[in-house]
Amino acid sequence: MTDLLIIGGGIMGLWAGVMAERDGLRTLLVEREVIGAGASGGVLGALMPHMPDRWNAKKQFQFDALISLETEIAALEAATGLSAGYRRCGRLMPLAKPHLRTIALRHEQDALVNWRAGDRQFHWHVRDLPPVEDWLDSTFAESGVVFDTLAARVAPRPFLAMLSASLRRSELVRIEEGRALVRIDPVAGRADFADGSTEAFGDCVIANGVDAFAFLDGLVSAPGSSGTGVKGQAALLKADIDPSLPVVFTDGLYIVPHENGMVAVGSTSENTFDAPFSTDGQLDALLARAEDLVPGIRNAPIIERWAGLRPKAIGRDPMAGRHPDHQRIHTLTGGFKISFGIAHRLASTVITEICGKTDNSLPASFRCRAHFDLLGSEKTKAPQ
Repeated sequence: MTDLLIIGGGIMGLWAGVMAERDGLRTLLVEREVIGAGASGGVLGALMPHMPDRWNAKKQFQFDALISLETEIAALEAATGLSAGYRRCGRLMPLAKPHLRTIALRHEQDALVNWRAGDRQFHWHVRDLPPVEDWLDSTFAESGVVFDTLAARVAPRPFLAMLSASLRRSELVRIEEGRALVRIDPVAGRADFADGSTEAFGDCVIANGVDAFAFLDGLVSAPGSSGTGVKGQAALLKADIDPSLPVVFTDGLYIVPHENGMVAVGSTSENTFDAPFSTDGQLDALLARAEDLVPGIRNAPIIERWAGLRPKAIGRDPMAGRHPDHQRIHTLTGGFKISFGIAHRLASTVITEICGKTDNSLPASFRCRAHFDLLGSEKTKAPQ
């Protein structure tokens, strides 16, 4: 018997373990393969903020998470002696057309209002030229560039290794890899695994990415899907570049400098695909665009090509919190592209709820109930 069973050893599950350990819960975290085997084990690591305009609860939640993550990482690095590859590097976005500059100038003013945390002000600068030379090809920025000072990056795999190391030092948390979940009995509080073993739990957090949706769908009587997987492709290059350079972003393309001269390029967002874990010509096209945009990575050796499925819940927002029909079951998935920046805050709200406390910071559309309400309305509208 364990107080808390966490299914999944990606960014969501690991942060759930960290928060559970802080609240004194005896916790078992099980992973089907190895830590980071799913979408969390990619190469990109971009921590990108939402646009500073049309401010709402969702944007505020992500903003607060991006700010607090810096402190969380610093504490874990100090405790473990490991690096998460974190740097608040900023982001460059080329403005190819005059009307984009007009919009960006409005956002510059929005950031002065909305991108403030205590005495820290983050900016959305609109400039004629990039703040660093020989990084972004200016021919793609005929109307200038945006340089935001809020964006950051991490190295996904070292980050996961740091979280895992922190948990393995705990007397309250146990990590077991190579255990595949088969079924959950939410009433009895029991999970059955492919090796024939069984675990009894007080509460269970489903945090195994895309695979979470199938288990969640199995807990309701009517057919339907609570979420799906979106394929992403990315690559890791070895280039002789300064790791402090800003991320470059335009039209779905990210170019992310990392330590030791590494540069990550990604990512596609494919809703239709035949081979979810194989790279193809779409990644080649992405790399060609990246080399045009940032000549400094041209002809850089490709260290790794990566493809995987990122979880997108039916409501598009992350899915977190108690299942509406099963009090023992809690969800922590569906972060899609923003998981690394907000996973610690999502995990905190879920563990707070499990411990019988209140955290009202979670936007209503992020709550598990909101997604299943949406799923119910979709079923109602479906032709009979």
